[in-house]
Amino acid sequence: MNVGSTVTTGWKATISVAMSNYIDAGSIIAIATSLGFWQSAFGLSDAAIGMLAAFSANAFGAAIGAVLGGPLTDWFGRKFIYTYDLVLYMAGVLLAVFSGNVGMLFVAFLLTGIAVGASVPASWTYIAEQAPTASRAQHVGTAQLAWSMGPLIGFALAALLAPLGLLGSRLIFAHLFLVAFVVWWIRQGLPESAIWKQSRSDPAPTAAGRGLLALFSKKANITALLFLFGVYGFWNLAAGQAGIFMPRVYAATGVREPVHQYLLQVLLWGCTVAGTWFGFMLLADRMSRRRLYTGGAALGIAGWLALVFAPPGWTSLLAFAVAWGTSAGIGAQAFYGLWAAELFATPYRASAQGVLFFAARVAVGLLSSAFPILLTRNGIGFVGTLLIAFLTLAALIGAIWAPETRGKTLQQIEAERYSA
Repeated sequence: MNVGSTVTTGWKATISVAMSNYIDAGSIIAIATSLGFWQSAFGLSDAAIGMLAAFSANAFGAAIGAVLGGPLTDWFGRKFIYTYDLVLYMAGVLLAVFSGNVGMLFVAFLLTGIAVGASVPASWTYIAEQAPTASRAQHVGTAQLAWSMGPLIGFALAALLAPLGLLGSRLIFAHLFLVAFVVWWIRQGLPESAIWKQSRSDPAPTAAGRGLLALFSKKANITALLFLFGVYGFWNLAAGQAGIFMPRVYAATGVREPVHQYLLQVLLWGCTVAGTWFGFMLLADRMSRRRLYTGGAALGIAGWLALVFAPPGWTSLLAFAVAWGTSAGIGAQAFYGLWAAELFATPYRASAQGVLFFAARVAVGLLSSAFPILLTRNGIGFVGTLLIAFLTLAALIGAIWAPETRGKTLQQIEAERYSA
């Protein structure tokens, strides 16, 4: 095979696997934009809405999927999980389309969440392992780009279909089913990760060891887990609430018309797409990742400061949408996807991501179960300050301890980290 066809095949694999992120994020937005309609249709309380959100793709559901999917990805292969996981996803969103009561809706959200959680470690690991060393961040950034496109299109559809009420929300879930089916079909011909196959065929144990026991028995892994949770876990406590409850946050600031809320989110996620492309994908392989991460984190904090403490009005709302949206494109999640693949050995690379994603989503779920009540009782000032504190912690941890891995192969990084 010539170089050109190899590059084409690599990008085909990257894009088709990255599409998991489109439907994963899209399902969170489908839930976010439909919660108000489900609440009215089924007569649900704020506490019930919080529990539905907590067990969805945004939190506990994804946590369960991640802690199961990560080890299964290392045991059975990246391709096995990201192929059959989509079947579970399609079942979940299809059940949401036809949900007639809160019990069906809960099961739909839970199944979708488990599928989302399982797909993340498999897809991010596969992309990083298949990517060329010199453009690994660019390939990993494709997953973040797809993740950003999910909310961009999801909120645009929500604005367009808002006059249809709950029917419009059901149609958004139906579109996710169709996209998932197309992606599942395309993936059937993709090869397994070459690095994973080599690792499984090598009878000699690696310096890093194998399995979850080895993951937790090495200091290098423990420090990496703590670092990545500090970066992603604290950031995701804020992003997770914004992802699913942002319409309610906008309402608390005075923007009560759903279409206006959705259009603000279209702007926000459009900026995330631009930030991912022009910031992370074009720069993370070329410049100091520590500086790029720190700049993105600072921009995100500035956005929330504008929303919470600036005089209310469209100026502060637009400033928030642009700043927070752009920062999300070059911020914690994109770097987490890259660093989580680089800092762990092949035999448990996906397992480590599953453990991290599980911990982060459990934290989000705990906060999500109370967030609607906290917002109603205490207002945007209280919850906004709480989220800013989480973002500040994530910014400091990344700025201080960002690893120097740019330009190194995964094998070289592994050898350096586990040689001691």
